[in-house]
Amino acid sequence: MTKPTDIERDDIERGEIERDEITGTETTQHEWDGIKELDTPLPRWWLWTFYLTIVWGIGYTIAYPAWPMISEATSGVLGYSSRAEVAEEIAAAERARADITGRVAAAGFDQITANRQLDDFAKAGGAALFRTWCAQCHGAGAAGFKGYPNLIDDDWLWGGTPEQIATTVRHGIRWEADEDTHFSEMPAFGDGLLTGAEISAVADHVLSLSGTGKDRTNADGAAIFADQCAACHGEGGRGITDLGAPNLADAIWLYGGDRATVIQTISKSRAGVMPAWSNRLTEAEIKQLAHYVHTLGGGQ
Repeated sequence: MTKPTDIERDDIERGEIERDEITGTETTQHEWDGIKELDTPLPRWWLWTFYLTIVWGIGYTIAYPAWPMISEATSGVLGYSSRAEVAEEIAAAERARADITGRVAAAGFDQITANRQLDDFAKAGGAALFRTWCAQCHGAGAAGFKGYPNLIDDDWLWGGTPEQIATTVRHGIRWEADEDTHFSEMPAFGDGLLTGAEISAVADHVLSLSGTGKDRTNADGAAIFADQCAACHGEGGRGITDLGAPNLADAIWLYGGDRATVIQTISKSRAGVMPAWSNRLTEAEIKQLAHYVHTLGGGQ
């Protein structure tokens, strides 16, 4: 226990300093349930360590990027960049797999499937690409959502061969920035082309093609369908992939197959959009992605 100085004795006498009777340590003059809080000095080693961390922190902010500015952070005197480091690692990985990536880009899909090494590489790469770029719309398992196609059900608007899938990935659907994009346009028959009664009749006929629900055979609807819809969907409503016209006879629906939804589709039309990935993915990546999607089980 240290002895109080003369100044401290005066403060104690004036009641400005209070010391614990047992330890002699100055208190904070806070007390709870008879327990007084001691103002125990911090250990010297702890204080010096704390001061060193402050010095280290200041030095770190000078040496490395640290302080956010208006458009960018301070670069630091060492010129280190985590972004540049990651870019270097990615470039190194790309150099390491350049040979097999080039082979995938040059090979046809039959050759990729026949070669175990290329097949495994394309599947693994395609799976990673799908999770990065496609799962947001088509789902992690590629089963799709309402308005986003299921890629594992063997029902394809623009064809499900690896080549056709690659073309769709490469150029997109109704993607105005790509002049080679898939494009089809279904009229909104509710905009004066058909009456409400005629649209209902066509909906009944469309539902009868797939046997959905009760028998909805409608002679008027069949006649209207033959006149207005068969040019794209075919006489039996089985669709035409060259036109991106869906098969209406397989009970697989992109936007829903209940009567109200079918009537809405005929009345208002549908025009889903898919981005063209040729400006974001390399040819090898597009092939890997197409190969992976095709092997999920829904490819033709």
